[in-house]
Amino acid sequence: MLAAALRPTLATTRLNVARSMGGVAKFTKYDWEDPLNMDSLLTDEERAIHEVAKNYAQEKLAPRVLNGWRTEKLDQSILKEMGALGLLGPTIKGYGCAGTNYVSYGLIMREIEKVDSGFRSAMSVQSSLVMSAISQFGSEAQKEKYLPGLATADIIGCFGLTEPNHGSDPSSMETTATKTKDGWIINGAKTWITNAPFGDFFIIWATTVENGVRGKNRGFIVPREAGHIETPQITNKLALRGSVTGSVFIDNVHIPAENVLEKSNGLGAPFSCLNHARFGISWGVMGALEDCIERARAYALERHQFNRPLASFQFVQRKLVDASTQATFGLLAALQLGRQIDKGEYNPEMISMLKRNNCGQALQQARVLLDIFGGNACSDEYGVGRHEANLQVCNTYEGTYDVHTLILGKAMTGISAFAN
Repeated sequence: MLAAALRPTLATTRLNVARSMGGVAKFTKYDWEDPLNMDSLLTDEERAIHEVAKNYAQEKLAPRVLNGWRTEKLDQSILKEMGALGLLGPTIKGYGCAGTNYVSYGLIMREIEKVDSGFRSAMSVQSSLVMSAISQFGSEAQKEKYLPGLATADIIGCFGLTEPNHGSDPSSMETTATKTKDGWIINGAKTWITNAPFGDFFIIWATTVENGVRGKNRGFIVPREAGHIETPQITNKLALRGSVTGSVFIDNVHIPAENVLEKSNGLGAPFSCLNHARFGISWGVMGALEDCIERARAYALERHQFNRPLASFQFVQRKLVDASTQATFGLLAALQLGRQIDKGEYNPEMISMLKRNNCGQALQQARVLLDIFGGNACSDEYGVGRHEANLQVCNTYEGTYDVHTLILGKAMTGISAFAN
């Protein structure tokens, strides 16, 4: 009955549309690199920033990927190059920073990670974690002292939250900051800290102890020269080999009272920094997936089996189409979230949803695309295996896929499923 009632209405609608288009449907050509024309949703300024990041990533970063991957070394001049282009701390206003919007920041991360997650990780720690922590929770004196140098990468900062025994459970952190008459004594260990082996200072999150009583977690600026600090590199990694990761061991290091991030008071502070980074990761992993798609498509067109290009086989086409669809949806969702953040109309759960979905989909689709390469998937020269290994880490750090699931589950039901 309903279908019959709608037929005249639908017929009239089709006729009106046909008349408005001169009787002939007009279509644009399908663009497999931008299927839903996301570019049309960007401003001229966002396109310009995107182009700067894209050109830099392809011309300067791409030629250095394999050497960094094979040697587990980061060319530290890369961070200075990023700083010279205004790519570090881009959303911060003043202090030598670009003051762009969050969509532009996401577009930058997309292009850097399209080359390699390790480069984006090194950049993200400097921008999204260290600079964000000082910008949001530091004093004016700390901002003036550190932000200009961080923006140019004349100084390198590290973000120390994760501990050997506590990753997803930072509330149980063992690192302590004990109050003294003129400052604090820091003791503890952090691990999986990007840029730690060569960082100039560390934002260390620690549980405060005053008069023998444990208090809230706070952030502390700990210069490398402050005392006995060891930062050995973690080597023989299976992923993110293009960035340098280390541990941080701090033994009775005294810092003055002015080195406390004065507005940090509880875990909400580091979580706020992590949300900034998670937003960037949500864009970045889609860039990595885009590169996987481009490489797999090119390989499928060039490689012949059974006297036909691989791209002519149905299962190969399905793999490419599935990956392209997920990359397109993920980027449009990231764009919408960026618009909400720029308007100040967002919540942490939105970021959890994007971090969870985009990291999970990028990893899943990269794994599927690897099958197109057959035995060549093992070679780092083809790139997709490198991305897949990196994406496994991206799906894990700064909130695992499962942890973000529980965050969203609590938001939907009002019931926490985290362990007590």
